[in-house]
Amino acid sequence: MFKSVANLFRIPEVRKRILYTVGFLVVYRVGWNIPLPGIDPDKVKAVVNQGGGQAGILQFLDIISGGGIQHASLFSLGIMPYISASIIFSLLVKVIPALEKLSKEGSAGTRKINQWTRIATVPICMVQGFFAIKPYMRPHAVLNGVPITFSPDPGFWWATGSIVALIAGAIFLMWIGEQITENGVGNGISLLIMAGIVARLPVSLVGANLTAAHAVLLSALFVFVILGVVYITKGQRKIPVQYAKLTRGRRVYGGQRHYLPIRVNQAGVMPVIFASALLAFPQMIFSAIGLPRLANALHHGQYLWSLLYIVLTFFFAFFWVALMFNPLEMSKNMKEYGSFIPGIRPGKPTAEHLERIMNRITLAGASFLAVIAVLPVIIADTLNLPENLTYYLGGTTILIVVSVALDLVDKLNSYLVMRNYDGFLRGGGGKGGR
Repeated sequence: MFKSVANLFRIPEVRKRILYTVGFLVVYRVGWNIPLPGIDPDKVKAVVNQGGGQAGILQFLDIISGGGIQHASLFSLGIMPYISASIIFSLLVKVIPALEKLSKEGSAGTRKINQWTRIATVPICMVQGFFAIKPYMRPHAVLNGVPITFSPDPGFWWATGSIVALIAGAIFLMWIGEQITENGVGNGISLLIMAGIVARLPVSLVGANLTAAHAVLLSALFVFVILGVVYITKGQRKIPVQYAKLTRGRRVYGGQRHYLPIRVNQAGVMPVIFASALLAFPQMIFSAIGLPRLANALHHGQYLWSLLYIVLTFFFAFFWVALMFNPLEMSKNMKEYGSFIPGIRPGKPTAEHLERIMNRITLAGASFLAVIAVLPVIIADTLNLPENLTYYLGGTTILIVVSVALDLVDKLNSYLVMRNYDGFLRGGGGKGGR
């Protein structure tokens, strides 16, 4: 592995891309430490670490944003507004025929949809920014019994300036993510989320004051979850596809057999993110209208929360696959290109066969997502670990980190293989060259 890393820096183009990516990640971490004016970040951090009430909602948003909310920083919203807008347009493309037609027009249509996604990010930032600063919009605000000192006292202009600052920070992060994607290594948006999660994880582990037995159990749990995520992420069901033979004079073309790979976890981390985000709203509403018992019942780690989390994970897994996977269109394309599945008639029987396989695979993938997301939380609650630590043990963060890391390794490995170097996923001591 060390030899492969050294080979990466021997290639000028790859070396430039890596340094470019690292530079922007440093800028991201610097902005993450710039607090909003008038807020005491140390007291906000203490409030979030206490858990319960409004802090429970802030904790979840804090994990996804990479710790910005906990520090009430310029990048408090993180990259989530842009991701929310991207998810909305991904769903609209499959629902609205005009957008679906535009997406099939090539790069011009993709640029148009990306432009609309950026525009939609601004109003989402405004809404999320308002809720982010709402707990602090009163003089000497108190959250969970802890006073948060303002200087000067907040008012309309402070709220307006803070929301504008949060919008500017989110838009700047969106630009950084696009620059990393275009000129750096890997997907910039995913790398920003991963960088925030990884930066906060050691702090949470150190502040947990774990015993030796707990540390061993947690280490084993982390290894088990990571191995499971890697296994499911890389897992595929290969459907054999046969190409019809074509005779041209004395020559016979085609007849080869290929495989149609279908990932076990076709929806990726989206079902877990959707389920977590949706469960945050009822708790927020019940807390606002003065129903603390219902809010506590839907708190992270509670039994009702876990049950609803599992149900929503299954629902969104099948919903996402139904939007992104069209068996009828796939069978039609196979028929047009002269390919078929051995033993299955082309047309509707092929579509029904693909749909049956996809449903079974999605059931397995959704079951794994539910187990990975809930099991660490249950174990952490049984061991009476700090609540802040259970968020990092949940499936959302581990799925994001592992998925992004695997994608990054694949990208770097492709750069090495293209230049005849041994990649990360290949043993041996082949000779380097360009």
